[in-house]
Amino acid sequence: MAESLPPTRSRIPGSGLAKGLAVTLRTMTKRAHTAQYPDAQPELPPRSRGVIGLFEENCTVCMLCARECPDWCIYIDSHKETVPPAAPGGRERSRNVLDRFAIDFALCMYCGICIEVCPFDALFWSPEFEYAETDIHELTHERDKLREWMWTVPAPPALDPSAEEPKELAAARKAADKLAAEQVAREEAARADEQAAGAEPTAPQEGEA
Repeated sequence: MAESLPPTRSRIPGSGLAKGLAVTLRTMTKRAHTAQYPDAQPELPPRSRGVIGLFEENCTVCMLCARECPDWCIYIDSHKETVPPAAPGGRERSRNVLDRFAIDFALCMYCGICIEVCPFDALFWSPEFEYAETDIHELTHERDKLREWMWTVPAPPALDPSAEEPKELAAARKAADKLAAEQVAREEAARADEQAAGAEPTAPQEGEA
């Protein structure tokens, strides 16, 4: 035999309406806080997703961001150039040179996949949001505009004092210390050679006892 359900509590008719009116009355007694935009700019959180800035120097035209974009809103054009050998006897190499980098923000859904997959840190989120246009075709912004937005990217948060030093900084510091040590060693060797040259005895001339 099925168990009987516990009796439900009886609701007072109109209790829901009374609660809604109570919320309305509490709101009516409070003063509204309206930000007078654009005279007063909003305070955006540091990780706001406004637009995407391009740090062109880091871009190697690997096309990874364009391939991973689910909306196919990134357009990249490039050409190859031959780089002369760095040392005599070496061989020439070819490298990609960026010709065009554009993002169609009319298609972009601000998922951030392009920023996450970029292996060389060439794309960053900028909190800039004032880029509305009257024509939807003008929402395709080229690399010059993306580079301007790059300088509005906020600085990364400071690391915890007890955190490990980033590998990039450690490698750069190690290389700088090695170069400084080599420079000091060369200078000491040069001074030693000068002192040795000044201390060499002169050969006796003819006629001297």
